[in-house]
Amino acid sequence: MDLSYLKSDNFFLLEGPCVIEEEGMTLRIAEKLKDIAGRLSVPLVFKGSFRKANRSRVDSFTGIGDEKALKILRKVKETLGLPTVTDIHESHEAAMAAEYVNVLQIPAFLCRQTELLVAAAKTGKVVNIKKGQFLSPEAMKFAAQKVTDSGNNKVILTERGTTFGYGDLVVDYRGIPAMKEFGFPVVMDITHSLQQPNQSSGVTGGKPQLIETIAKAAIAVGADGLFIETHPDPKSAKSDGANMLPLDQLEGLLVKLLKIRAALL
Repeated sequence: MDLSYLKSDNFFLLEGPCVIEEEGMTLRIAEKLKDIAGRLSVPLVFKGSFRKANRSRVDSFTGIGDEKALKILRKVKETLGLPTVTDIHESHEAAMAAEYVNVLQIPAFLCRQTELLVAAAKTGKVVNIKKGQFLSPEAMKFAAQKVTDSGNNKVILTERGTTFGYGDLVVDYRGIPAMKEFGFPVVMDITHSLQQPNQSSGVTGGKPQLIETIAKAAIAVGADGLFIETHPDPKSAKSDGANMLPLDQLEGLLVKLLKIRAALL
């Protein structure tokens, strides 16, 4: 996959569950997403983390096993013809994950990790770098440059909110046009920007009722793509259920967003 796949009159989607929980549910979500995206002519990359390395507590769910989860992502790619994206957390994971997916995603907390960025770049895969909650949009130029200087120009930059106090995030929409100036596609991570981290319970909270608001504003200011985590039943999700979009609400949201996109053309 190269970046031309993402180009259309519409925005593109990086979408799927937070983490791979089991094969059957993953394939059902992917089939539903493919159907919706196909009918609406929205390029889709299916998202699922093979493992969640950044958890609030040691007893939090992290995954079903790396190889098992990565094989499920490969099955989504091979049986449904969808490109896939997953997070990597350490440099040695880059080559491993690249055997199974089309896009390697650098988590926001790790966007300054030089060895990780270089390892991802050297796989030749598309590299999606999430902006750290602690960084200015302008600083992402240097994260992207680590990838391009390693011989890979297939870069996506993702805005996911900025730390506001100890337990909340805010979105500064100036960051989207600022990062677009670097010449790479820019994505708005809708669901993670609505997280409420560092809760006293040790479980991250969220404000999913604002998903539509954040998404509309992102499209209005020119985001090229949207990152949305979705699940058939967020309350039962094993990770990030507090800020995921219920799967049955996706199509209605996309229809509204496509009207905004069309008005900008």
